[in-house]
Amino acid sequence: MGRPSKPLLDRERITTTALELVDAKGDFSVPRIAAKLGVQTGSVYHHVDGRDGIVELLRERVAAAIDPATLARDERPWADALADWARSYRAAFAAHPKAIPLLTTSPVRAPRVLDQYELAAGLLLDAGFALPDVMPVIIGLENVVLGSALDMAAPEAMWELADETATPRLAAALTAMGAGRADAAFELALTGFLAHVSTLRR
Repeated sequence: MGRPSKPLLDRERITTTALELVDAKGDFSVPRIAAKLGVQTGSVYHHVDGRDGIVELLRERVAAAIDPATLARDERPWADALADWARSYRAAFAAHPKAIPLLTTSPVRAPRVLDQYELAAGLLLDAGFALPDVMPVIIGLENVVLGSALDMAAPEAMWELADETATPRLAAALTAMGAGRADAAFELALTGFLAHVSTLRR
């Protein structure tokens, strides 16, 4: 018999299968990946550097949807570039919210993801931020982005009032809020964050 025209196993298929498991269950295991692909567990290890290697492949896959061009050094104000990056970042992770706990509890090693952090650091330094402020700004922005990405996966009606007379002001505020809760809250938080960050510039 000749060899199959398409490899039975490669890093792309492993990553896709791992992400399907994470999207469904919030986690993955190498044996479960192997079972879904119809191969032996040891065969998966021939293509990846263990569980940590798969996590980094997942990080690269999810982050591939973040547009690095938003961080390009052009004529736009730094805050506009950072806001565009934040919106693209949020959309990428909102597509896979169950991956957020997995990816935020392991060190970032994927080169293509580190490249985006390099661009963000360069943007802030060129804008006049002091070196000690660069990472707190990036991490703070990620807190806003990832928190909102999780919020996008939540039900639109997060507060269920059995008796509105017991919490009349909350009931009125919820009624006045209207649709698009997650987007409105994200833009409010992002605007406030960037306004404060601007005070740190030299």
